[in-house]
Amino acid sequence: MLPNLDVDLLKTFAVLAETGNFTRTAEEVGRTQSAVSMQVKRLEDLVGKPLLTREGRSNTLTADGQMLLDYARRMIQLNDEAMTVFTRPEVSGHVRFGTPDDYADRILPDVLARFARTNCKVQVDVDCQPSRTLIDKVKTGDLDLALITCETDVPNVQVVRSERLLWVTSARHSVHRSEVLPVAFSQFGCAWRKMAIEALESMGRSYRVAYASANSSAISAAVQAGLAVAAIPEICMRPGMRVLGEADGFPPLGLFDIGLIRSAKFNEAVDSLACHIADAMCCLTPAGAMGVAAE
Repeated sequence: MLPNLDVDLLKTFAVLAETGNFTRTAEEVGRTQSAVSMQVKRLEDLVGKPLLTREGRSNTLTADGQMLLDYARRMIQLNDEAMTVFTRPEVSGHVRFGTPDDYADRILPDVLARFARTNCKVQVDVDCQPSRTLIDKVKTGDLDLALITCETDVPNVQVVRSERLLWVTSARHSVHRSEVLPVAFSQFGCAWRKMAIEALESMGRSYRVAYASANSSAISAAVQAGLAVAAIPEICMRPGMRVLGEADGFPPLGLFDIGLIRSAKFNEAVDSLACHIADAMCCLTPAGAMGVAAE
């Protein structure tokens, strides 16, 4: 009979992968550093594979460790979802929720579906608009909650994720080598558009706006067809795209924040959805190669 993976061990392992070192992990899970080490060793014994490559003070997740991290996150999420159904007081109500279509298309279907399973008496209406429009709607009370791309002048925003903005092009074309670079941008006022234009001007790169649309699918289609390059978040990457780096003449664009804003009026259903989205956004980090410092 196959052994069972202990969710408690998996939670410690997932925190270790997130924090990057044993000391911070011990603080977050409320255990000693030696106990954390023992939990990792127990996991390695259970799966029969080394999860960390130890080289002095430096530790790196092995390929098996990266694979287990993906399973761990899914198992933790399912465990927490099941326990929520049976232990959280039943919440009911109506939430008017707003999000740009970039996030609605690539992130929120699964997130909202999980929320619906654990909060079946909460009705969620979704309004897809640009971030600036959503900010105004929350201020006027037309929306209860919104997931937005943060800007410097947004008050009382709860940052739920910092994300890399990437230059992307078609994996099958070389449009990025054009003398005058064709770009696909969202509407005026978009934070990503501003970051991209500032980068192009800093590079001294000639460009033309070949496609302009508030619809993320239209931007992605132009990129995938090899008609333009675009600046999009890492979590919004699609098949058929590839990242342009410094070797291609495109320096990093940097990070931006994704945040939640809500109306001033307290609503238990709104608070429940906000907590659910914040937790889900934190778990979206891809399970890539990752260093773990031993302390």
